[in-house]
Parts: sequence; structure tokens; C-alpha cells
Amino acid sequence: MSKGGPGLFSDIGKKAKDLLTKDYISDQKLSVSTHSYTGVALTSTAVKKGGLSTGDVAAQYKYKNTLIDVKVDTESNISATFTVTDIIPSTKTIASLKYPDFNSGKVEVQYFHQHATLTTAVALKQTPAIDLSVTLGAPTFALGAEAGYETASGTLTKYNAGISVTKPESSASIILGDKGDTIKASYVHHLDQLKRSAAVAEITRRFSTNENTFTVGGSYAVDPLTVVKMRLNNHGRLGTLLQHELIPKSVLTISSEFDTKALDKTPRFGVALALKP
Repeated sequence: MSKGGPGLFSDIGKKAKDLLTKDYISDQKLSVSTHSYTGVALTSTAVKKGGLSTGDVAAQYKYKNTLIDVKVDTESNISATFTVTDIIPSTKTIASLKYPDFNSGKVEVQYFHQHATLTTAVALKQTPAIDLSVTLGAPTFALGAEAGYETASGTLTKYNAGISVTKPESSASIILGDKGDTIKASYVHHLDQLKRSAAVAEITRRFSTNENTFTVGGSYAVDPLTVVKMRLNNHGRLGTLLQHELIPKSVLTISSEFDTKALDKTPRFGVALALKP
């Protein structure tokens, strides 16, 4: 595939989103990953949320330019994803199926060019929904838009636009979303060359309610094995996270969230342990 292009539309603002949301959890999760001699990667996951426990087993197999992912959960849901690169040069094709909900399946084709990226996704049902996105620019500057069309009703289900500017030490983006009802601006600044420590700020305005949400946060690498993260918004929600690599590729994550305007409320805590022997 072509390298050095502007990336997908979903990449706009992704760095800020990951810093503010990724790995923050409010439940208990245990996952164990292994590799078989045939090249199949197996991951077993158990999650306890409140009084409800769920689990799943996922298998991943890669052969040449094809990647196959299959997951089965405790509720007898089966999902499969097939990813094939370069069926046509500079493309990636992704087909997903689910059982018993076959209507949630879809086929997506991504085309990568040095100055443009185009994606098309079609739902696998009798009256399919169609999603389109296009991004123009370069690795340092990207301008994109996406839209969703429902063929059954003949209406647009979504239309968003965004712009991003990326430098070696920082990244900024503006996204107009929710059919023009919200605008989100974010800025990320990396504090070290390895990009393990960073600060982030994000402001979102919803025009229909005149509501503004301002969030600041960041991550800091205490040492090569430990990272701490924090986020705080203007509504008083404070989130903290500690992530430590116990042994190579095995990570313990402890997360919490407090309402600083109502300290009498019970804070939420989450623990995740990912083992990769």
C-alpha cells in the first residue's frame, strides 16, 4: 500500500481521543494471549462488570496478505473479520460477519494514495447503509469528510468534516460532527522523543444545547515500565490511570474516576490484567 499519505478520516483527532479515553476502565478484566506453533494467536478474555460476568475467546491467523479474526463469546455470538491487503494495489479490503445478527455484517474497501485516502463501506443486508469518507493532504496536514446514507429511507445518517495538522512534537485537529451539531478542537503536545509522555487539551461545543465541555489530561512515563495518566473536565470528572508492565508484554492497568463536585458518591474503579506468556 502507499505510504506517507494523509491517513484515514478516523485518524483525525485520534491521538487526543486515545490519550483521554484509551485504557480507562470501570470493570474487572483478565485476558490471556498465547501463540500456537501453527501461527494462530489465541486470546481468552473474562470481564466482570457489576454482578455480570462475560467472556470470549478470539483467534487470529495471518497468511501472506490475509488476516483472519474470529471471536466467540459466552452469549453464543460469533464474529469474524477477514482483512486482505493489495487485492488491488494500494487497497485494503475488510469483510465482517456476525452470527446470529447477519444484518450487522459489512464490507469495507480502503484506498491509499500519497495525497488521498478513500474508504467505502456497505452493509450486508437487503437495503444496505453506505458509508463514504475521503481524506486529502499529506502526513503533516489532512482535510477530510465522511457521510453515511441509508438506502431504505433515502436519508443521510451522518456527515462530518475534519482537519488536522501534525508535527513531530505536536498534533492539532478540528472536527465538525453530529451533522454539524458539535465542533471539537484538540491539541496534543509530546514531552519526549519516544512520545511516551504527552499533554492534551480538548474542547467540545454542542450547538443545540449551548453546552461546552473542556477536558485536559496527559500521560507521563515514570520509567520504561510504568505510565500514569490523568484527565479532568469542567464538569468535575477526574480520571486517573496507572499502567505497569509486569513482565515483557504483560500489563497491569488500574483506573479510577471521581466526581470532584460530589465526593460523597462512590468513585468508580477498574482493573485489567493482560498476560502474554
